[in-house]
Amino acid sequence: MLSEGLADALKRAQAQVNALVLGKTHEVRLAFVALLSDGHLLIEDLPGLGKTTLAHALAATLGLGFQRVQFTSDLLPADVLGVSVYDAQARAFTFHPGPVFTNVLLADEINRAPPRTQSALLEAMAEHQVTLDGATHALPTPFFVIATQNPVDLSGTYPLPDSQLDRFLLRLALGYPNPASERELLAGSDRRTLIAQALPLLSAEDVLALRAAVNDVHASDALIDYVQALLSRSRQHPGVRVGLSPRAGIALLRAARAYALLLGRSHVLPEDVQALFAAVAAHRLVPEAEAASASVLAKAILHAVPVD
Repeated sequence: MLSEGLADALKRAQAQVNALVLGKTHEVRLAFVALLSDGHLLIEDLPGLGKTTLAHALAATLGLGFQRVQFTSDLLPADVLGVSVYDAQARAFTFHPGPVFTNVLLADEINRAPPRTQSALLEAMAEHQVTLDGATHALPTPFFVIATQNPVDLSGTYPLPDSQLDRFLLRLALGYPNPASERELLAGSDRRTLIAQALPLLSAEDVLALRAAVNDVHASDALIDYVQALLSRSRQHPGVRVGLSPRAGIALLRAARAYALLLGRSHVLPEDVQALFAAVAAHRLVPEAEAASASVLAKAILHAVPVD
């Protein structure tokens, strides 16, 4: 389990983000789950509901290298990954790293860029490296992508391909704040000012230590059987054309371990899996009907599988 100092730092980090993103305790916890699971986070919602604020609050609290890329329709892969420039004096190409070479990358409104630019992040997210002109460049450790996207029915958006969605451990939506939180937002200080004043409470070494601790959280055979039953049900459930892959099951288990760690436990409970299932599974399910909601299907699958 965690040392007392690391556990306290993690608790204070969550409290600070919750103070910056009001009324979204569960969503903030899921964001930390993605970080501690060595995964990536996709935040999808309407403009103005705090997607970018959550990303900036996380980056400020982590105290890690941070870069933000605003994805637009004319953004090129080289604008994200970097480019090799010919040096006439050295008679060789010199690689100039792009903003992806950081610890925390905010890909803001990722689905406003065309598919070619979206796919530029695939290798970086999956392998933590970038290959350009036959040379492979390792990314800093830890490497964490927080992407925001607007709903695909809004103008000027390109749906993320399934292969890209699968690289995100979790997808979450923030929704409108409750009345009390909205009132505090309206009456309080500007969020950008508060984020600028936020203290870094976790270091790169802390994040790596927390990720190592996640590996030590115990998942029983019965818990693994439960996860496998969910995977199997997703492939047979009415209305689902493509169910969950084994990689989705691995992601669900790792996220559940991180969730249990955040709650101070050294073992995973079925309730941890249930709390995470929709966020891990919905964006990986392919419904049979275009109008069907993957989130609704994920909840139906969860309810269809009993806990033995």
